[in-house]
Amino acid sequence: MSELDGVWEVRRLSGALPPMTGVRKRIHGARGETVIVGGPGVPFDVHGYELRYRAPFAFLVDVLEPDGDGFRGRATAFGRTYGEFELRRTVVTDIHTQLVKHLDEAHALEQTVLRMLDSLIQTADDPELIDRLEHHKLETYEHERTMRRRLEAHGVQPSVVRQAAGLLEAVLKLPLDLVRGEKSGRGARDAYTTEHLEIASYELLRRIADRARDEETTQACLQILEQERAMAQFIEERWDVFAEMSLREEGVVV
Repeated sequence: MSELDGVWEVRRLSGALPPMTGVRKRIHGARGETVIVGGPGVPFDVHGYELRYRAPFAFLVDVLEPDGDGFRGRATAFGRTYGEFELRRTVVTDIHTQLVKHLDEAHALEQTVLRMLDSLIQTADDPELIDRLEHHKLETYEHERTMRRRLEAHGVQPSVVRQAAGLLEAVLKLPLDLVRGEKSGRGARDAYTTEHLEIASYELLRRIADRARDEETTQACLQILEQERAMAQFIEERWDVFAEMSLREEGVVV
């Protein structure tokens, strides 16, 4: 996480800058935007302590320097300073920041699920389960791409923060479980657990996107949820089969 990441309130200090009431800068990684609360944003790219605006405002660059808990900035046009301002981190993060955080976690979760599915496919013995896992792997790959596109639509790239991925790996403990017996039963159990973690994640993301008026993310969540529920239902309808397979793998005859 960059020291510039977050939502910053802009305060005018001097020069030809207009009143900055309600103006904020939202920064995540190498991208950001300057916004007037309730209005559209003006995007920029972050290069060190320089905020370089994109066309048609490419002649504008904000030059920052650390100042206590915030930053002092020079607003420049064609390389010449025309005003000074300061940035102070907002106490309350806005809904856009929360949306981006949940998108980032959903993307991380899908990447971990892809690795999990590879492991399950390699160790599963049931042809029907293998076929369904292969199909869901293709769906999961598209889910990961969709979340990446939604992050990029908000001007950010996936971060290195992996809370969701870490949660899934902790729950499943894959390396330990997959070397044991009962491959079919444990594989079904882990896949079922994963589907419900994803369902919970996308239900939450959908509601946050709805409140942030991000219709494309809302619709993406609805489509993904349909596929996750279908996968969970496939497993749920076959618990008797998986139980018998697990017992048979352990040499238990009922």
